[in-house]
Amino acid sequence: MLRPIVLVAVAAAVLLVSPTSHAQFAKPEDAVKYRQSVFTVMGRSMGGLNAVVRGDRPYNAAEVQRNAEIIAMMAGLPWTAFGAGTDSPKALPAIWKEGDKFKKAQDGLQDAAAKLVAASKTGKVEDLRGAFGNVGASCKACHDDFRGK
Repeated sequence: MLRPIVLVAVAAAVLLVSPTSHAQFAKPEDAVKYRQSVFTVMGRSMGGLNAVVRGDRPYNAAEVQRNAEIIAMMAGLPWTAFGAGTDSPKALPAIWKEGDKFKKAQDGLQDAAAKLVAASKTGKVEDLRGAFGNVGASCKACHDDFRGK
């Protein structure tokens, strides 16, 4: 029970530094920490949905919808934190060299996450499974092209 509360608290903390306030990052390291925090929250919610999709956890409609909504909210947040000078070992130079492709990956994730929210509202694990797979594929595609080891 504590886990959803922690996720919501972290999500709220991340929202305090909204995507429109990227100029407020005092240092490039702050932007890196911000985007890593967003991806951590997203990953935790993906993990919760993965357990449901695999059948390891019973389908709880409220929990499923909450996790889907967190993923959709997080999907729009990290991108402004990829400004100049915010490179890191996990952020490949292709992010800055292939901006159009990176933007397309962002848009793909946001679209897939919106469809995940819609699927979470049907109450059907089959719908969730397909939409969840599409979000996972979107994450993988971006990681393959833009994330270092």
